[in-house]
Amino acid sequence: MAPKSVVSAELLSGDPKHAARATRSAGRQMRSRLLDGASRLFRESGLSGTSISDIAAAANAFPSQITYYFRTKEALFVEAACRDMLYVARAAEQAALIAHTPRDYTRALVGCVTSTDSVAFFAEALTLTRRRQDLAPLVERTIERLHGEGLRAYAGQIERHGWNTLRDPDPTSRRFWAVAIGVMVEGYAMGRSADELSSEMLRVLGEQATAKPVSDSARLRLVGNPNTSNSPEGETSS
Repeated sequence: MAPKSVVSAELLSGDPKHAARATRSAGRQMRSRLLDGASRLFRESGLSGTSISDIAAAANAFPSQITYYFRTKEALFVEAACRDMLYVARAAEQAALIAHTPRDYTRALVGCVTSTDSVAFFAEALTLTRRRQDLAPLVERTIERLHGEGLRAYAGQIERHGWNTLRDPDPTSRRFWAVAIGVMVEGYAMGRSADELSSEMLRVLGEQATAKPVSDSARLRLVGNPNTSNSPEGETSS
């Protein structure tokens, strides 16, 4: 069955390079549409409650295109869950960029992560790979990206603000996602709300870092300079 796609002018031009680029672009767009449609349906109805025909209809595609791009419904489920997990991680990092204290940074991350069911969706994919080891490599790569990008973001904030981290940044980043997955799985099983999930995750994480205290010499300069008496700590009046 032929794909539902419009033949581009590049394909008609007869240039093999243009045709190859157009084919790759059309393939990426179709994969993205299938992932978008599948993600929504899997979240609503789960793996067993969603059929290949349902996904194809949601993406305006043919069922044969799902098997062409993903082989099986289970493989599509895992890839959709992994993609959504990376999306929420990126959104959390962006939300936390405006934080000026370690506590606000952790709260921003937690608030973003617990406001969506992406982590619970990903946890289902983790469970699925126990029976489908052929799908495990994608999950492993996703976890490594979560840890790597989380480490980069956290280390960047420490350097930017001069915070004192209470643990090594690498274990801290890994612990964050381990706690997130555990709290979300337990919370969904117990019917907890997003606010309850957020509170529980903050409680388990505890303090991640502390703001760097002002040095004694800096305190002496601040106290000794009358122009700085009403200025925020660490700043001087002009």
